[in-house]
Amino acid sequence: MDNKKTSLLSLAIGAPIGCLGGLIGLGGAEFRLPFLLKTFNKTAKKAVALNMLISLITVLSATFFRMNNVDVSIIYPQILLMIAIIVGSTTGAYFGIGISTKISDVLFKKVLLILLLVMGLLLISESFITFGSMGIIFSSLYIELIVAVICGVIIGIISSLLGVAGGEVIIPILILIFGIDVKLAGTMSLIISLPTIIVGITRHTRNKMYSNKSEISSLVVPMGISSIIGASIGAILVIYAPSELLKVILGALLIFTSIKIFTEKE
Repeated sequence: MDNKKTSLLSLAIGAPIGCLGGLIGLGGAEFRLPFLLKTFNKTAKKAVALNMLISLITVLSATFFRMNNVDVSIIYPQILLMIAIIVGSTTGAYFGIGISTKISDVLFKKVLLILLLVMGLLLISESFITFGSMGIIFSSLYIELIVAVICGVIIGIISSLLGVAGGEVIIPILILIFGIDVKLAGTMSLIISLPTIIVGITRHTRNKMYSNKSEISSLVVPMGISSIIGASIGAILVIYAPSELLKVILGALLIFTSIKIFTEKE
């Protein structure tokens, strides 16, 4: 595929995925990866590395636009929680590669499948059935922060092994464990994802995965630009989209992702 065709396809693919990032609070990596593998014929390692780079652009732009369209003050009470999750997620991302050599890919995918299916079904069900207040009532702030760090480690490991921003796991954890509203959870997810993504990009840079300048200019840059445009649209739509609808969308996304991971050929 020549560079011109690659650039045009990248522009067309990036916008809707960026819109999803701005609307729900995800980097969109789970949707981009099949395109990078099949449409652009990238190897798995290269696709994951490029995906992480585009995710950074998407998450940065989605964070900027959402912060300009939501009341930032509602984030302040959650700063300690966010810091705790970030500490865990960056640690998990750092050690993720070492863990991947000790755990069977088949076993990990099955565990992830169950985790995403359960979270997806819970979120969709919660949109139609009132379960009462979501979240766990912790006996102290210290216990809550310890749990947040542990959750962060899990998020970081998943992000490192699969090359995703982690939003598909961060948001359900914020909602189901810490009782955060779905819209606020989306914004917090984007902020929490940034350090984890940077850790992944640093690792890929050291492995010289971004040495092909033509690849960056014809694929990453166009897809990144269209992702920014899409993220701005999604960030505007989040003001008008009801929380119930966002939960259904996120739940469906989680189920789709889990099935895709489970059915992926070894």
